[in-house]
Amino acid sequence: MKVLLTGANGQLGHCFKDIFPSDWQLLATDSLQLDITDGLAVNNFVALHRPDAIVNAAAYTAVDKAEDEYELAYKVNAIGPKNLAIAAKKYHAKLVHVSTDYVFDGTKSSPYLENDLTNPVNVYGETKLAGELSVLDNYSSTIVIRTSWVFSEYGNNFVKTMLKLSQTRPELTIIDDQLGCPTYAGDIAKTILEMLMNDIQGGIYHYCGNESTSWFLFGQKIFDIALDQNLLFQVPVISPINSQSFPSKAKRPLYSVMSMDKIKKYNLSGSNWEEQLISCISKIRSI
Repeated sequence: MKVLLTGANGQLGHCFKDIFPSDWQLLATDSLQLDITDGLAVNNFVALHRPDAIVNAAAYTAVDKAEDEYELAYKVNAIGPKNLAIAAKKYHAKLVHVSTDYVFDGTKSSPYLENDLTNPVNVYGETKLAGELSVLDNYSSTIVIRTSWVFSEYGNNFVKTMLKLSQTRPELTIIDDQLGCPTYAGDIAKTILEMLMNDIQGGIYHYCGNESTSWFLFGQKIFDIALDQNLLFQVPVISPINSQSFPSKAKRPLYSVMSMDKIKKYNLSGSNWEEQLISCISKIRSI
């Protein structure tokens, strides 16, 4: 199978490349090699290479910055996916598009289902929702995977931020009233490959960590593991804080836990994030 991967230098892109089957052909691209916001460029690239599948891991993910860069976020998160969907349909390629839990407003108290009402509370979520709608409107066979709180040994993420801050700050405050499911990027990559191998039908699927937690408890777990692995010799004193006491430019949903009942019907299991966190921190330590 020949697969076109966009966003190849991001967290998911790196993990996807790490586990890509050796007997498949990978066209790994970043924004310099393929600008997905350029419809003509996308059409020409897909027409030339004729991939069997396209995996869109490209995204504008700077949640706070997006509040001031709506146009850029919309181009990458909505126009780009639309261009890929049009080309995928035209040249008969499967399309997998990665989205986010931030399409929800966080007012629910039980795990979100795929058909629950969307109502994003920030620009990032708005543009990602627009991307979902655009790919499904233009190519109904698209697989949309919503995921959450992504971490890995690559790029910028909460795990690496906590480890970095611990080196210079003896005390930290971490938000404790936002609940979600941490998800290892490598597990998302593995799930995408399994969905391609098994020819899963199009539609929206939730894929995330197998247990919910808060940012505060997630931070605690990071420091406990880092201490066990001798990556840290002293853990900072961390205190829980609520969202209102930690103002940010973009509002975040307080509850973005997602149900994986739909995807589990295909014998696909959620990301065991605590187990993967141990492995991830070990990889960060070796780097």
